[in-house]
Amino acid sequence: MTQTQSAHRSTGTVAHLRPAFHVRPPRGHLNDPNGPIEVGQDVHLYFQSRPVLDMHVPVEWGHATSSDYVRWTVHRPAMAPHPGGPDTDGCWSGNTVLDDGRIRAFYSGRIEERPYQSVLTAVSVDGGASFGPPHQVVPDPSDGPIMFRDPFVWREDGTWWMAVGAGYAGRGASIASYRSDDLEHWTYAGPLAELPRGVADGEDTGAAWECPQVLTIDGRRIAVVSSWSPEGGPGEVLSFDADAPVAPRRVDHGTNFYAASALRDSRFGPLLFGWLTEGRDRPGWNDDWAGVISLPRVVWLGADASLRSAPVPTLDSLRVGDGSPADGASTGAQCEIVVPEGPGQVVIHFSDQERLVIELDAHALTIDRSEASLDRHAHGGRMRVTDAFDPASDRPAARIVLDGSVLEVFTSAGRVLSTRVYPTAPPTWRVEAPPTARLWTLSC
Repeated sequence: MTQTQSAHRSTGTVAHLRPAFHVRPPRGHLNDPNGPIEVGQDVHLYFQSRPVLDMHVPVEWGHATSSDYVRWTVHRPAMAPHPGGPDTDGCWSGNTVLDDGRIRAFYSGRIEERPYQSVLTAVSVDGGASFGPPHQVVPDPSDGPIMFRDPFVWREDGTWWMAVGAGYAGRGASIASYRSDDLEHWTYAGPLAELPRGVADGEDTGAAWECPQVLTIDGRRIAVVSSWSPEGGPGEVLSFDADAPVAPRRVDHGTNFYAASALRDSRFGPLLFGWLTEGRDRPGWNDDWAGVISLPRVVWLGADASLRSAPVPTLDSLRVGDGSPADGASTGAQCEIVVPEGPGQVVIHFSDQERLVIELDAHALTIDRSEASLDRHAHGGRMRVTDAFDPASDRPAARIVLDGSVLEVFTSAGRVLSTRVYPTAPPTWRVEAPPTARLWTLSC
């Protein structure tokens, strides 16, 4: 081991781990994506951020725009807490809608000493670059939930609807719903869905649901929620048909996807973004940034009613060249490896001591990062998804997208696994892959 590698093993501070085309601010902490919206040819994406890694600093709404969903320009924050106002201690999660041509935000305003985050609204009069002063539109709950936050507003059959994440000690996780004719006056419409805490699809369904999102797919109202508990905090992102008995299914089968944010209508159909959390212990956060936003994902329903995903088609525009054979190739920290069919194995050799293994068998895809990093703070382990392949689709068996420390793998059946890897050895790296696999450098 070289002296440089030894230092990296101790600190984890390595420039090649910084993502290049995933959305993140230049520095500081990023978490939930908020309010993606198309306005003409532009896409606006907001996100929870802090200018530094100090978690005591109040959350702002960061802001990025794009014309193609893959090349993003990050702007100054669009929303910041108003001292003495209803969001004094943070502008937390929510979404945006178009209101008479203006972007209107709905979000949770945090005041530290209050038990609940209030549902606020604020309007932008400068095309989404900033938002005016907020005001509360839904009363704080009086029926004693353990959590109440994260409004999501959408229009359906001529009526505005709002979903708010909640949970009750005696009833379990819940989505409170409201309706309005004018976006200002809201009437409680009862729970959109509720579920006593249990296990579904192998996952804890949560004591409460954060970040509820509602999509309409194939005429069905599909809810996407982030499971949460007081003792464990964030769990997994789950989806289910909100108009049927609740049967949650996992949305992402990796280790680092949370707080999904939906765009109901885009040029590609319904989309989903997510927060890709850090896959390393907090003492390893020695870079000046943490957290990124996932690639935007086109979503649809599988035969089992689970939500399936593929990257937006414009990801292909980041490819450099025509694609070369992946087996034996060298690569940098930004690349895509496409495996047309399985079974087979892809190994990215970061060094003689660090490697990432992606295994395709007859029905499942497995990611093994147990030897991916010498950094003692980096997480390892394996993740696996079954029912991974659909030979009848026009999608390859696996699309492996690497951007610094970010790894997103999409399968032909629409399964996706998102995780983080922290090799201490800098590129170039060596790829071992099936003979038919192709490799592209990705550049924005």
